[in-house]
Amino acid sequence: MPKSKRNRPVTLSKARKKGREHKEVIVNAIKQALEDYSSAYVFTFENMRNLKFKEFREQLKSSSRFFLGSNKVMQVSLGRSVADEAKPGIHKLSKCLRGDAGLFFTNLEKEEVQRLFEKFEEHDFARTGCIATEKVELKEGPLEQFSHEMEPFIRKQGLPVRLNKGAIELVSDFVVCEEGQPLSPESARTLRLLGIKMATFRLHLVCRWNPDDFEVYREGLDLSDVESS
Repeated sequence: MPKSKRNRPVTLSKARKKGREHKEVIVNAIKQALEDYSSAYVFTFENMRNLKFKEFREQLKSSSRFFLGSNKVMQVSLGRSVADEAKPGIHKLSKCLRGDAGLFFTNLEKEEVQRLFEKFEEHDFARTGCIATEKVELKEGPLEQFSHEMEPFIRKQGLPVRLNKGAIELVSDFVVCEEGQPLSPESARTLRLLGIKMATFRLHLVCRWNPDDFEVYREGLDLSDVESS
């Protein structure tokens, strides 16, 4: 009987080698993008939705390229200081890679880039841990939008419900979530059942670099270390 591949040991040295190779591929791809495109941007994102982002990438692939991943790897690719920067002034872009951020290389004019990013958004159901944008409270009485088969599932979400003549009934008022508070798994599932979308996937431009200019878009961004370098 052949041995299962699942039981084959994988040495840590091989795993580390694969990790290094993957990082090298990203570093080389970013360095090549610096040669292929006229401008580079740092952008941040909130409430990432992979499918929508993939559609956006496809829309712009003829003129642009996106990079997401480890900020540290992207910073190494660009250079973190004047001494090791890949292009003059590009280390300033590197210093803006913080938090949920990515790189965008393009040949589009900056006005077109700003227009595309400003209009881009996708409304979706909020996930566990997201901050509620409003208070949602259900009043005592029948929940007519749900069939009786859903009563056990709804009960598991913490709602005080019962079956009354084949209909689901809320036996008392119930607060699903409070504005400004993080959503529990049960709250997130209940909001989805109710069809209430509280998350908006957005992209925000932080700064732009080209060989002749460096421009900051995001107000309130602390770039004192950038300006002094």
